[in-house]
Amino acid sequence: MRLSDRLSAVTMHATARFTVRYGDDLRFAGRDLPRPAKRRFPTRHGRVTAYEYGEPGAPALVHFHGGAWLMRYPQMDDWWCRYVAATAGVRVLNVDFRTGPYVAYPVAQHQCHDVAAAVAGEAGGTPVAVGGFSSGGGLAASVALQARDLGSFVPRLQVLGVPALDLASDLPAGPGMISPSLRALVRRVYFPDPATRAEPYASPVLAPDLSGLAPAIVLTAERDTLRRDGDRYAERLREAGVDVVHDVTPRTDHYFLTEDPGRARTTMAMVADHVRAALSPAP
Repeated sequence: MRLSDRLSAVTMHATARFTVRYGDDLRFAGRDLPRPAKRRFPTRHGRVTAYEYGEPGAPALVHFHGGAWLMRYPQMDDWWCRYVAATAGVRVLNVDFRTGPYVAYPVAQHQCHDVAAAVAGEAGGTPVAVGGFSSGGGLAASVALQARDLGSFVPRLQVLGVPALDLASDLPAGPGMISPSLRALVRRVYFPDPATRAEPYASPVLAPDLSGLAPAIVLTAERDTLRRDGDRYAERLREAGVDVVHDVTPRTDHYFLTEDPGRARTTMAMVADHVRAALSPAP
């Protein structure tokens, strides 16, 4: 790893809690929930903390935050975890997986899968959905693929918000928030081996077989340079016989919810409805 790349990644990692500011105007529900409980889970790469919102033992959405696999700051999605827990009436576990430059692929992918599998195995079997935003959306898609391939658990739903799903391809040039230079840094730091970037768990949209996966909600934004990842994944999931809800927020970039809080109310309520339905006991 180049020294300049390591310094850039260390800076992003260390300053995320001060530099990431989005979602405060989206705290439509859940403000009154108590501070989340800290849980610890064993994984193939050490123990991992997850922040638990809602009633212990309830059906769970296991959530993975964004940050380009370089920012370790799950609290960036506190607003979302509180909203889903309060609105869908489920438990949300916000996973504090490890990121670059201190680890590289596939550590975060494995840790996220192992936490979700552990939650699914609680109390003889807990209904579980997985989800995330941006790189966290890519992690959620990876977890769903791993769960299918390993037979470890069966997610009820995958919620993929503006997901990063293709690390093998270059991003289109343009004014978007997610730039080609950021993609290049992420590749060099977290996906340093070019041969692994096209693997299904790194780039789920390139997986040769998407059949048998959990139903998906794919949220994309019209002006986001990652839009093509989500659009293509939604199309491929449908072709594989997977139920998909594909919602595109118009006139927005990567921070699609914050950029249009009015429409965000509808989008967030739709997702919460699907999470609630997916995690409800079968009739």
